[in-house]
This record gives sequence, structure tokens and C-alpha cells, in this order.
Amino acid sequence: MQESVRVDAAAHQHVLEAISLAQGPARAVDPAFAARLEDHLPALCGLFHSLYGQRPDWLEQLTALVLQCAASWQERPAELKAVDAERGADPGWFQANTMLGGVCYVDRYAGTLEGVRARIPYFKELGLTYLHLMPLFLAPEPHSDGGYAVSSYRKVNPKLGTMEQLRSLAAELRANGISLVVDFIFNHTSDEHEWARKAAAGDREFSDYYWLYPDRTMPDAFEEHVREIFPENHPGSFIRTENGRWVWATFHTYQWDLNYSNPDVFRAMAGEMLFLANQGVDILRMDAVAFIWKELGTPCENLPQAHTLLQAFNAVCRLAAPSLLFKSEAIVHPDEVALYISPGECQISYNPLQMALIWESLATRDTSLLGQALKRRHNIPDGTSWVNYVRSHDDIGWTFADEDAAELGINGFDHRRFLNSFYVNRFPGSFARGVPFQDNPRTGDCRISGTTASLCGMEDNPSEAVERILLAHSVAFSTGGIPLLYLGDEVGQVNDYQYYLEKGHDTDSRWVHRPRYPAENYAHKAEARTPEGAVFAGIRRMTTVRAATPELAGTRLIDFATNHRSVLAYQRPGEDSRILALANFSDSPVILQAATFAGFAPAAVDLLSETEQDLADGLALLPRQFVWLRVTPL
Repeated sequence: MQESVRVDAAAHQHVLEAISLAQGPARAVDPAFAARLEDHLPALCGLFHSLYGQRPDWLEQLTALVLQCAASWQERPAELKAVDAERGADPGWFQANTMLGGVCYVDRYAGTLEGVRARIPYFKELGLTYLHLMPLFLAPEPHSDGGYAVSSYRKVNPKLGTMEQLRSLAAELRANGISLVVDFIFNHTSDEHEWARKAAAGDREFSDYYWLYPDRTMPDAFEEHVREIFPENHPGSFIRTENGRWVWATFHTYQWDLNYSNPDVFRAMAGEMLFLANQGVDILRMDAVAFIWKELGTPCENLPQAHTLLQAFNAVCRLAAPSLLFKSEAIVHPDEVALYISPGECQISYNPLQMALIWESLATRDTSLLGQALKRRHNIPDGTSWVNYVRSHDDIGWTFADEDAAELGINGFDHRRFLNSFYVNRFPGSFARGVPFQDNPRTGDCRISGTTASLCGMEDNPSEAVERILLAHSVAFSTGGIPLLYLGDEVGQVNDYQYYLEKGHDTDSRWVHRPRYPAENYAHKAEARTPEGAVFAGIRRMTTVRAATPELAGTRLIDFATNHRSVLAYQRPGEDSRILALANFSDSPVILQAATFAGFAPAAVDLLSETEQDLADGLALLPRQFVWLRVTPL
């Protein structure tokens, strides 16, 4: 430990001297940057040494990285430096109860970036403060994995617009109180990226950017311990290139994994990250975080160095783009998801367990697994936040832990088979119109595609579907974190069953739930008697009430037992009062006895309906009804 401290201190001094020398006597280091160097350089030194200290050039690499940060800070626009200062004074800005996120594909929802700009008035009407534009950078056509095969981090797909338009859009969103979120696909690039093209041509420098081998010796050694992610696309983790070499491709054949054991890759990707931050991006969705570090003899998932890498990237951003936040995308075991969430790693994170268990509760009419997860796995470190969603652009996988299920007498394998059957309408009495993704009828294994409305039964029973849609969103809106809407869901958009007719989409059923802008649905959003209008009105009501309810800020949640398996319940604490959220997932009315509420004063108010409740009489909940009660603890 003492040796490590000495090394870090020496590195710190070396870097400071190098920066002073690079600036020259005529140019002083920017005072704001100098202050952040004092605060964050020691941590960056330690992290970088942990990753690359075994290399003789690690200190030169670190020095080059910090000089790169200094140059990026110099280039950072004044208006973004003002945002840095504002958010530095209010570091919990993203935990506010006024936060509401929306996500969409630019082309499918708005056509182009200018089309997105034209929808800003609607975003304000909806109450958005956070807009995630799905991958919009240059990518191969037509097979791009929905944009997750990036050919350039500095060029927008020309069908969508230009980088100048993205920068301008970010500024206009910011002026309207909306933060811009984009994907940072940093585990891999497409095989058409300039780096990959040079590597394929035999360039030694860029060959070291990837895991490239001349024969199967090393790939075979790695694959002894590494699982196949997309076996239907290619076996194993490696593919053969045109010149006979083998390259690591965890996902699709055209997505080549980057080699972060090479510090040149770290510095190159830090440069891309800071470039995007300087265009006005507020939050980066860190894609596939579990896979970014590889080590022989391990599964190459969720390794400790993956966390070190994220922490080092964070330290870089604190120097050169201090208000930039990271959002973790880790669809892994719940224990592993939690490890990526911290102020120094990923400040916000998708909440895949809650999402999956909302659907599980809708299917079973039993909230036991969801309630257990909220009690055991919801609370996260101070200075962080969940992103709570009912569904995303991706499929639904049943990510609950088998050991959690076993405590409730549930066999995880059998339960997943039931849920798959239920949501692809293979189970008698199912209301869902889901479509299987990566289906294996022999084993019953698959994941689920479908819009929220179709999974809730909109095509068959609109009135019940509306109730399920709002019930599901009530959990995402009230448990704590940033609620995230897949745009179109707020007006009950159903599946696009013709998805397979579009070039490049025929083998990926996830396009069924990525429909184009539902103009007809939006035309009815003001008509409360239509399904579209009822969903929209319900979502808007939750947004308005949440924004006016200080107890719903942050993420802290307190368990509450109703002793009824169909009723989900939890408390959100405030200074003198609490919000008691109750949600009946049953298709039948439920009466909760007065004794259930013995810890509260009898007088309560349902914030959503603005009605008074006398808890001394107990509480009756209609099928699929939810309430947010302001209560006073005794």
C-alpha cells in the first residue's frame, strides 16, 4: 500500500510538471482546471497505474492523457462550462422529482435531428427533462444492430443529420430544460470503423486496438471460459477475418471488441467521450459495461478491471467535462448490476430487475418477487439514481436471481418458461401479444419483444390494457429515480407486425416494438375517452403529481407490508409525511383492513385523485388500481 502511494505521488508530480512545461511560461494553467487537477489527479493516477502500471510507458501514457484533458477543457464552449458550474453547485440535480425521461430512435420517431427539434414543444408538454436519442452515429447499413455497431463517434448518420445539427439540437434542448443523452458504445466498434479498417489491412498499431490473433490458439484458450452471447449469429466469441486472422466479436460478426489492455485504446476512447461532451451531451449511456475487460482464464464479464476502467473514465471527465454523467447498461445478475452504481462510476443506472418484475407481477397477479426486490435491492448509494422503465428498445429478459425466487418457493427455470409462454400468448388466458426473440421452442427459452400496449393486451381488451399500462408506469414513477418513457408508449402504441419487411430487420424481432411515429395515436391524445387519450392523461397526471411531491425526489424507499400477495406497497419518506404507494395487480377488488395502516394517522389523501381517505375504515382497491397516499406516521 505504501509503495502504491509513493508511486501515485510521484506520478502526480510528474504529470503536473509535464503540464507546466507544455503550457510554457507565457500561458498559465486555467485556474478551474488546475483546481480540478488538485482534486482528481491523484485518483486518476492510482486508477491508471492499476490498469497499466505493468507497462514501462504507463507514466508517459498518463501524461499524454492529462494533456489531452487539458486541451479538451480549453476547447469546451463557455456555455457548457457554465452548466458545469451550475451542476457543480447542485450535484443532485438529476435526482429531482421533476425529472422525466423519454427515449426514441431519431429516424423512426422524428425522421431527422431537425424533426426532433420540431418536437421540442411536445416534449415540454409531456414534461420531459431528459431525452435519450438512440444510436445516431455512422454505422454499417443495413446491418447495424440498431446503430450499436459504430463506424465513427464523430459523424452522425447522414440520413439523420450532421454533428453541427446535433450540437445545435443539444443547445436548444438545454435551453428548454431537457438534458441530452446518447449511447457511448465503448466495448466495440463496427468492422467499418477507421481503426478496424486499418487493423484489417495489417496496421500493427491499430491491430493492437482489437483482440486479433493469427490462429485459433488464443481464441480457443479464451473460449474455454467465455459464454456465447449470440450463438445464432456465430459460435464462440471469435470470428475469422478475410485475411485469415481471428478477432474477438462478443455480439455480432461486424462488431469488433476493443482491447482495453492497450492504453492507446483508453486514450482514444477518452478522446471520443470528451468530444461528445463538448457537443453538449449531458449523459452517456455506457453500453455493455459488463464486457469491457478481458482476461484469460475468466468469463470476461463483470471483472474488477471493468469497474476500474469506468472509474478512470469518470476521473477523466471530472477534469475536462465535470458535469457529464454516466448511465450504466448492465443486464446481468442483480448483485452485479448494483456494483456499477456509485458517484465515481455510473451515477445512474437502468433498473432491469424492477422492469422485468413489473411484467412478472402483471402475469402472475402476485407481487411477491417485485416486493422482495424493492425491499432488498432498490436502495443504492447517495448521489446516484435509478432509471426506471416499463420497457426499452431492447427485449425483456427475466433477470431475477434464482436464489431470490427460491426463497419464495419459485423454481427460476420453470418460472422463466412460464413467463415466456405467457408473454408470447402460448399460455391459456394470456392477455399479452408479445413476440419471441431468440426463441428456442425445444427448451422454452426466449426473450420477449413487444410494445407496452401490446404486452398489456391493447389489441384485445383496450380498457383493461389501459389500466395495466398505467399500473406498470405507476411503479416506475413512484419508486424513486428517473422515470423513462419509450416515446409512443404514452399514447398506447401497439406492435408493428410488418417489421420484418424492412431491410435488415427480418431476423430481429425487436423491431416489432420499435414502430414509427404513431401520428394517429397522437391525434387522439387529448380525447380522454379513447385508449390513447386515457393513457396520455394518466401519464401526464402522474408526471404532474410527482413534480409537486417532494417525497418522491431521490431514490430512498421504505418497505411496507400489506400481507396481500396481489398488492404492492412501499413508502417514500419526507420530512413530516410519507407517500404510501399501493398498487393492486389483481383482476379482483382487494380490501385492506384498518390494522394494515395502524402506524399512520387515519387521515390520508390520495394525491392522484385528490380524494381524502380515512384509513380507520381500511382501504378498498379496485382491480388494477393504484394510489399514492400522503400519510402521517404516528
